[in-house]
Amino acid sequence: MIPSKFDYVRPKSVDEAVAALTAGGEDSKVITGGQSMLPLLRLRLAAPSILVDCARIDEMKGVKDNGDSVTIGAATTHWDVLHNDIVKTHVKLLADATATVADPQVRHRGTFGGALAHGDPAGDLPAVVLALDATMEIAGAKGRRQVAAKDFFVDYFTTAVGPDEILVSITIPKLGKGWGTCYEKFNRTASGWAVVGVAAAVKVEGGKITDARIGLTNCAAVPVRASSVESALKGASISAAEIEAASQSAAEGTRATSDLAADKEYREHLMRVVTARAVCCAAGA
Repeated sequence: MIPSKFDYVRPKSVDEAVAALTAGGEDSKVITGGQSMLPLLRLRLAAPSILVDCARIDEMKGVKDNGDSVTIGAATTHWDVLHNDIVKTHVKLLADATATVADPQVRHRGTFGGALAHGDPAGDLPAVVLALDATMEIAGAKGRRQVAAKDFFVDYFTTAVGPDEILVSITIPKLGKGWGTCYEKFNRTASGWAVVGVAAAVKVEGGKITDARIGLTNCAAVPVRASSVESALKGASISAAEIEAASQSAAEGTRATSDLAADKEYREHLMRVVTARAVCCAAGA
């Protein structure tokens, strides 16, 4: 199909982009890589009055090492995230998850921030930033604000980014010594979308798991932390049996639904199985 008529602007700064969004009102939309927005436009599921292209705003691109954290511009492509040495060294979980996103063509165009702001519960990266306790910087007409990942995802395809706001960057704390990470997902090969995905970060000291952070993909309307599993893992030894036992509570509080990919019961089964796999991988069990 052909998109409905809209105005198009390509600002050179975040301030210019915010001004354009504000002028356009609630019918304005942001585009960076376009891998989510363009299909919506062609199907007329989105009909903005103005499209604000942020792909060439320098402030929104690149990776910065802050010492104890890493900041990634929202307009940084998946390809750049995947091949960045800072990310591969200090935020390996993100690099591993990004490698599973779609195909090389999409990874060259799609952006890290775009994937998060789109708010797709089946997207791989929201669970990663949730597990890593990331912070999102959002710019709007009233200034800039910091939003924790746990408060960023609101509902299906809905985030904390308002209609006159832009996701500028994402800051992820470094995990430090003793942490291992792994991203596992079960997906239908034809689409690549996760039926269930698990982002696991596990800290091991003296042969015991002392801390764990686990984000779940496509297990609810938003990415969720498997808090019951995190609690059960603390103090557990690095053995597949103990990890599998702790992972049995992975579905608690997720309110999983049935869809064309899996019914509720099967999805809950996958949560337990894939969580155990991800934790075993992260802990080196």
